[in-house]
Amino acid sequence: MKTVKIAELKDRLSEYLRVVASGSELVVTDRNRPVARILPISEERPRLSIVAPRVAFSSIRERKWRRAGRDVVSLDLLMAERGEDNEGLR
Repeated sequence: MKTVKIAELKDRLSEYLRVVASGSELVVTDRNRPVARILPISEERPRLSIVAPRVAFSSIRERKWRRAGRDVVSLDLLMAERGEDNEGLR
């Protein structure tokens, strides 16, 4: 594992990325304190795995779901997150 200061990494970024691409791990430091670790990407691990459903969607399509029992309206949460007022939407 190689250690590099931020300024040196910025100056020689391409060189250090080649080191990581060859399989080495790189620790980035700021005032001798580790702040980040750069690792090579592992091609062996799939990024996404698809899991087959246990039941067909058509078998649960008409199912009636219980309410979550919360005292909040999801539209209110959405509009608050967007910073908008939803009084005109009801």
